[in-house]
Amino acid sequence: MPQTIQIETPREFDFAHCLTFLNRSPNEILHRSDATSVEKALHFGSRTLLFEVRAPSKNELSASILNLKPTATETKRVVQYIDEWFDLKTDLKPFYKMARQDDLLKGLMKKYHGYRIMGHPDLFESLIWAVLGQQINLSFAYTLKRRVVEKFGTTLEFKNKKYFIFPTPESLAGILPEQLYPLQLSKQKASYVVGIAQAFVEGRINKEKLGKLAFEEAKEALMMIKGIGNWTANYALMKTFRYPNAFPLEDAGLHNAIKNQLGLRSKPDLKKVRRIFKKYEGWEAYATIYLWKSL
Repeated sequence: MPQTIQIETPREFDFAHCLTFLNRSPNEILHRSDATSVEKALHFGSRTLLFEVRAPSKNELSASILNLKPTATETKRVVQYIDEWFDLKTDLKPFYKMARQDDLLKGLMKKYHGYRIMGHPDLFESLIWAVLGQQINLSFAYTLKRRVVEKFGTTLEFKNKKYFIFPTPESLAGILPEQLYPLQLSKQKASYVVGIAQAFVEGRINKEKLGKLAFEEAKEALMMIKGIGNWTANYALMKTFRYPNAFPLEDAGLHNAIKNQLGLRSKPDLKKVRRIFKKYEGWEAYATIYLWKSL
């Protein structure tokens, strides 16, 4: 029998909405999910754990370690990962109070109540995924990620199924950018991916250190690395560190969502987007993901 861990969730949490996000692409390779559960493999030190997450009741998740008996430390790290992955620590009550008074958000808040920022606890994965997705559609971004993971990631075999784990910085820092060209990465993206991996290996990027910085300081530190601009930095600060004021201003999907929700004839310019988001100060990240969800 696999070991099962019970995790209490906030009242403002809906597992089904989060699973919809996890199921959004058939090319997703880093987890296996359906309408009721998600399975994911991760390295914890020298061991690889495969765990499954379900929601047996409204305010509870259950996590089952499927492939081995975990140590107490490993169990704690799985719970921590799930907390970060599903953003269980954020209190959404202030956001919902604000959203109920807002014409742009109140319908989305009601429709997707309990939806959370589905995060990337692994900062390296977060940054590489953001770089892969720059200036292309979501479908092709998932294709690129799948190719990179299949080529440079690691796998776990369990009950005749293969589970993929994202490449480590070390696995990409030592390659040449040209080795990514056959995967259809542009020369620029290939250079960025290798450069970011090298920055991690050399200690120029460190999740623990960045997490102790104020938002603007953390963003500036990330943007010192070639390939990480304002959009990519904000994306990682939203998805990995949960800065509620992370705001990917230039995001085309965000602009389309605002256009659709307001019935505009064309996408809003950056000045208009800034003006709209002024009233969401302190909750820009959650306003963004609810607008993304509307797409």
